[in-house]
Amino acid sequence: MDKLTIDDFKKMLRNALVCITERSDEFSKLDAVLGDGDHGTAIVQSMSALVATADKGTEFKSMLNDMSFNLMLEISGSTSTLLGGFFLGMSELDVAGVKAMFAGGLEGVRKQTKAKQGDKTMMDALIPAVEAIQACDSADVKAILTVGAEAAVKGAEATKDMKANFGRARNYGERSIGYADSGASSWSCMFDAFAKAL
Repeated sequence: MDKLTIDDFKKMLRNALVCITERSDEFSKLDAVLGDGDHGTAIVQSMSALVATADKGTEFKSMLNDMSFNLMLEISGSTSTLLGGFFLGMSELDVAGVKAMFAGGLEGVRKQTKAKQGDKTMMDALIPAVEAIQACDSADVKAILTVGAEAAVKGAEATKDMKANFGRARNYGERSIGYADSGASSWSCMFDAFAKAL
């Protein structure tokens, strides 16, 4: 698979929504340990809004812009702001374009947060995923997304041993160790779903 079509991308989004919905209780339980316990609901609402907008899209750049702005207008909160920034940063879509799209997505998120890898946030899944996608030499879109998904899952798992430095979870200090971060877990689920959709 040397190109990612708009239909492939819509399939990736729909699969991410299904997978995230299936695990939404898990994400809320993780969030309840260190936050307000609404992450499962927030990520499902945000992904649902993205899928609904994407379904109407006929051209990548305008679809991604519409997805991002509609999400941020329809749903308030950090989840929608960060996901909106992620998709707003994306553009073209051959293998080089997919790499550029995910790099742009990461830059879009970096404009919204100062969190870095190691802070026990969704960045612990996003940064390794994008770095793995960039480093992958394959000319196959599915292969580079699979490598990214594997890195995101490992990154999310690694948050269990981290102390939270951002959001409500930082108030728990050392007590945040031993639990995976809900945002990193949901973003790793999204990347895994993207790869499996193709």
